[in-house]
Amino acid sequence: MRILVVEDDAGIAVGLRTTLQQRGYAVDLCDGVSGAWSALRAERFDAVLLDLGLADGDGSELLRRLRLSPGAGDTAQPPLPDPATPVLILTARDQVHQRVAGLDLGADDYLTKPFDVDELDARLRALLRRAAGRTSPTLRQGDIELDPAARTVRQGGKLVDVSPREFSVLLVLMEARGRVLSRQQIEERLYSWDAAIESNAIEVHIHHLRRKLGGACIQTMRGVGYFMPTEAR
Repeated sequence: MRILVVEDDAGIAVGLRTTLQQRGYAVDLCDGVSGAWSALRAERFDAVLLDLGLADGDGSELLRRLRLSPGAGDTAQPPLPDPATPVLILTARDQVHQRVAGLDLGADDYLTKPFDVDELDARLRALLRRAAGRTSPTLRQGDIELDPAARTVRQGGKLVDVSPREFSVLLVLMEARGRVLSRQQIEERLYSWDAAIESNAIEVHIHHLRRKLGGACIQTMRGVGYFMPTEAR
């Protein structure tokens, strides 16, 4: 899952990126409203962690602008951000009226600094789960069960050893619920701007997943991309 962190304190931003990367997220950083808006127009993010006190403006203005965006369906150029992108405000503003204002403006969640990273991770998982339309904390496809919190994969109840990147590829495909995703779409969900990506990386990960989970678990639509069947084959 790909996260945009909008934070102008470099120490906090780098610490967040390191912590979230260790937990399997791809993370990009922006330090202001202008840079974050440009990033949201250029890329798709699964969620935004948004500070409010930014050097070039207030994060609430970015949130308001995002929620009012017509979205990708608009014909305007350049492309506009997805107004439904989940946003978790992460700020030192801890007064009740400030939390209420942030949530009423369109934030999906609000967490004050200092915070516990386990709580932040749990809130992110809940936010991503709601955005995907899921109620269960785990994903199931046939006899495959994926647990985002524990970062484990089981098949037929037995633990399957997968690498962190294989886990992320499987999570993206299971979240897609039978939709075909191109290699580029998968890469955009898994890699940040500064990540080095080998040209056949996704193909290699999918090959390994098929070897571990069975060749039919991930299907190929030739010339288009990959998907997991909605029903086990």
